[in-house]
Amino acid sequence: MTLLFNETHPIPLHAIMAMIATILGGIQLSMKKGGVIHKLLGRIWIGIMMFVAITSFFINEIKLWGAYSPIHLLSLLTIFLLGVGIYYARVGNIKRHKETMIALYFFALIVAGFFTLMPGRVMHQILISY
Repeated sequence: MTLLFNETHPIPLHAIMAMIATILGGIQLSMKKGGVIHKLLGRIWIGIMMFVAITSFFINEIKLWGAYSPIHLLSLLTIFLLGVGIYYARVGNIKRHKETMIALYFFALIVAGFFTLMPGRVMHQILISY
């Protein structure tokens, strides 16, 4: 983890919060839905996801379009879909809420997480290269 903490900010906090969101999201997806705990953990998860998405705009290692890369499009989509997921829950469209949140978990955390494991990236060095 020393490699991670030696990175420029906000990379360490961004990565740690993304790991927390992955764990919390997995717990959230596996537990009973609709209760007080589900709603509380959901609000916490949304806050963490917003933090991860927003901090990504300050990470500019892959510069494809000026300071940005395709991963930043995913960050914009994440912010938008968090709002959509909240909207669906509030209007009672639980089917769409569930679909949106599962898609967010899968694409914004799992798929994006795999991209951080590409050779040359710090998470590859931490988790794969030892």
